[in-house]
Amino acid sequence: MKKYQLGEFEELVLLTVGVLYGEAYGVAIKEEIEQRHNRKVSVGALQSALRRMEDKGFLESEFGEATKARGGKRKRYFKITAHGKNALDHNIQTRLELWNQIPDVAFQFKLC
Repeated sequence: MKKYQLGEFEELVLLTVGVLYGEAYGVAIKEEIEQRHNRKVSVGALQSALRRMEDKGFLESEFGEATKARGGKRKRYFKITAHGKNALDHNIQTRLELWNQIPDVAFQFKLC
């Protein structure tokens, strides 16, 4: 179902937004992905993914309060929408269906 399609990076970002519930803003999302998955994340790629998923209705965002620590700049906080949760459910179901259809023989490896 195309309306729920997520790329691998989008799925990772969407899941991380859920993990960081209430504290999911750009830098926190980037750091969480890098720490959990030992993977470098560029700010540009992350911002593009966040915008794209907000356009698709998977995420919504709102600005937090301005703080002196950030020179008065406000953080933009993201959270998963009901449509985003449906997309994650769809991805999980698709993967499980495929996983469950792999015959046991496919995982019988010969050691050389």
